[in-house]
Amino acid sequence: MFKIAAVFSSNMVLQREKNIEIWGDADDGALIKVEINGSSAQTKAADGKWKIILPPMEAGGPYEMDIYYIMDIDGRQIKESLRFYNVMIGEVWLCGGQSNMELELQNCKGGRDILKTLSPDCPIRFYYTSKCKMVDEELYNAEKSSGWSEAGEQSSAAWSAVGYFFAKKLAEDLGVTVGLIGCNWGGTSASAWMDRKTIADCKETVSYIEEYDLAVRGKPQELQIREYDEYAKYQQEWWERSQKVYEKEPNCPWDKVLEICGESKYPGPMNCKNEYRPSGLYETMLMRVCPYTLRGFLYYQGESDDHKPNSYYKLFTNLIGLWREKWGDDELPFIMVQLPMFKYEHDPDYKHWCLIREAQMKAFKTIKNTGIAVITDCGEFNNIHPVDKAPVGKRLCLQAESLVYGMKVDAFGPIFKSLVFVDGGILLSFDHAKKGFKIKGDKITGFEIAGEDKLFRRAKAEIRGDRIFISAKQVAEPKYARFDWSNWEVVTVFGKNGIPLAPFRTDTD
Repeated sequence: MFKIAAVFSSNMVLQREKNIEIWGDADDGALIKVEINGSSAQTKAADGKWKIILPPMEAGGPYEMDIYYIMDIDGRQIKESLRFYNVMIGEVWLCGGQSNMELELQNCKGGRDILKTLSPDCPIRFYYTSKCKMVDEELYNAEKSSGWSEAGEQSSAAWSAVGYFFAKKLAEDLGVTVGLIGCNWGGTSASAWMDRKTIADCKETVSYIEEYDLAVRGKPQELQIREYDEYAKYQQEWWERSQKVYEKEPNCPWDKVLEICGESKYPGPMNCKNEYRPSGLYETMLMRVCPYTLRGFLYYQGESDDHKPNSYYKLFTNLIGLWREKWGDDELPFIMVQLPMFKYEHDPDYKHWCLIREAQMKAFKTIKNTGIAVITDCGEFNNIHPVDKAPVGKRLCLQAESLVYGMKVDAFGPIFKSLVFVDGGILLSFDHAKKGFKIKGDKITGFEIAGEDKLFRRAKAEIRGDRIFISAKQVAEPKYARFDWSNWEVVTVFGKNGIPLAPFRTDTD
């Protein structure tokens, strides 16, 4: 038996200037040797596994990587070898999260035209982690046909659009090849990407496990799989019916869609085959590419945890800690996307996305070696999947260039710092606002002010250099302020660099 992890293939990118971990399966006692670019290392397999650490290398390529397997069986020496071609040494980032990280280049704004310009000369490579619901033969077969892809009109169509725009800028600015590992699935909670113990050991997040255990109690695995397969068949037929409805009436109200098509059973029975279950994709996807040597993580997620916004800070920060632990680096850079503005047309403003955004900003402020891309202006009303992903990828890249690569770039918009009570109003101070502000639209909107009763009123805002003064006639003795504290709000206040003022509130006591 001799295998190398599926994430290694021709066209791959290996992380420059760090020890490179290579691993796989082999018979106990087998000698495994890896050679690339004049470097080599070897080890003996134990417990059916092997792992080799190659020394750091500078950016470059293309190279060939050779892996040798030598095993003595009954006095006979068995040899196998494997060669990967067109291997580059550069920068590697993992693109994690849900549908807005998953949204494909072919479906984003301008994506079709971009694809026509791509060729293997483009210094970006992509590996899409096999998307399977269980660790079974389907997963093993999917991994056999997986591999790193070079850029091209067809080969790049399903790449993460956010990842592409990030990598395009980074490759241009650094002059090296950038490799992306796509490890994302639409509609997923952060709990899907964490191990069971981490979720269960935290009182703020254990409900994810308790609810799952209740759903599967008394159901053998065979029954769970059968129930899920029945759901999947029904839902596929429902989806086909609904698409015909939307083709005739693109803005058809949801109630009417259900009336025509019948009940939508999405997301299906919560069980061992449902991709949305806690810890499921941690096992079937994340751990299949861990611990591939990386520069860091890019993460765009939070929409599917809006039903438990008050526990998201703990869920999210525990995820960051877990991922770093599994990659063996407590300071591995982690750059998050703060959720944009969004609301469905017929929904009230629940203000739960505000709490997710707040948790994301708090995570950035409290956890070392993290970055945050503020994209409140990149949302679309009534569309949870905004298609303009270029600003998202570029802002993530600015964060990486500032945090990781030590480049002097203007990576931040204004972020609330402090307040003072003056002139019957509140004077707000901000980090990253020395150059002042840029206002889009006819007037400043989004600011609110409240007194001791916490009844917020729309506030009049006045720019005073690098600070903003807010007031409202209805609030004689102001105590609290907040900005863009809505699921959906037209964003009007930006830094001079075009990055929006991040949402905030001061009434957290």
